[in-house]
Amino acid sequence: MSVMDFAPLNRSAIGFDRLFDMLDNAMRFGPTDNYPPYNIEKTGEDAYRITLVVAGFSAEDLSITSQPNQLIVAGNKAKNSGSQYLYQGIAGRPFQRQFSLADYVKVVGANLNNGMLSIDLVRDVPEAMRPRRIEIANSNQPQIEGKVAA
Repeated sequence: MSVMDFAPLNRSAIGFDRLFDMLDNAMRFGPTDNYPPYNIEKTGEDAYRITLVVAGFSAEDLSITSQPNQLIVAGNKAKNSGSQYLYQGIAGRPFQRQFSLADYVKVVGANLNNGMLSIDLVRDVPEAMRPRRIEIANSNQPQIEGKVAA
């Protein structure tokens, strides 16, 4: 497997260091365990939902941890010593699934229903960080504290 060099992109892309690191890590490491299976869907302009199949896990067996730019979902099912399985096809092994989150994406809720864990996320960009139009002053008129003099 060849590793891509993202160094040329660093010459013109400012502030994307974390993105390049994530791409580099994704290219470097092979496929990981796909348990439990999950979906990521866009539910609105700035809203998302992650749904994991966690059949056999109760809410007490699951933990969701939100950190800056990262979401960690873990499951650890309590051992059921009273059962003797002849065949056990429902996976109940411990897991930890990590999701990288963009800036300003936060978890707003989680729901466990019929073996499906849904985690709702929303991107809430502060007003100060949203794009704004910058007025261009006329060079023939003097400026006073950011305003054109009358």
